[in-house]
Amino acid sequence: MFENRLCSGVLLKKHIAESRDHLYRVALAWCGNEMLADDLVQETIETGIEKYKQLRDEKLLRAWLHRIMNNHWYHYLRARRMHSELDEQIPSEESGPLDDCETHEIVNRVRKAVASLPLGQRQVISLVDLEEFSYCDVAEILDIPIGTVMSRLHRARKSLLGKMEASAVVSPERSGQLYILKQAVQ
Repeated sequence: MFENRLCSGVLLKKHIAESRDHLYRVALAWCGNEMLADDLVQETIETGIEKYKQLRDEKLLRAWLHRIMNNHWYHYLRARRMHSELDEQIPSEESGPLDDCETHEIVNRVRKAVASLPLGQRQVISLVDLEEFSYCDVAEILDIPIGTVMSRLHRARKSLLGKMEASAVVSPERSGQLYILKQAVQ
């Protein structure tokens, strides 16, 4: 029995470490800064590995890790008192490792539009649309009512649609920018 718990702990720690890419994608959407997102993910993984025994159901690992990240994120915001300034930050327009210029342009437009959303909307849309969490999971992660999740998501999607239509430079038949962003970030 002791060996099963030990194996389970080692395996769980491995799964926590393997969650880095998913956590990074959400962290980047939340803060809009690559270095800060990397630090946030590092703290989250470190906390998850240290406190893995607190996880009651291994099936809820992803939601548990995102909850930890949300707690670190709010701790960071409280410590730096950047609540209003953070919502006005826009990610860098520097080119990344993408070869396809059109995809890179769409990615930047979507990131810029997402970064311009209020923090609560940014968090909800990144967890639901990028990470494909259920509304219930998002409510649990962010510690808010499910109705708040739905209303924030509705406002965020409506705002993003307006922003994307206003900044459209590609043909109107191009749609699904969030899907393209998700594919490009992976």
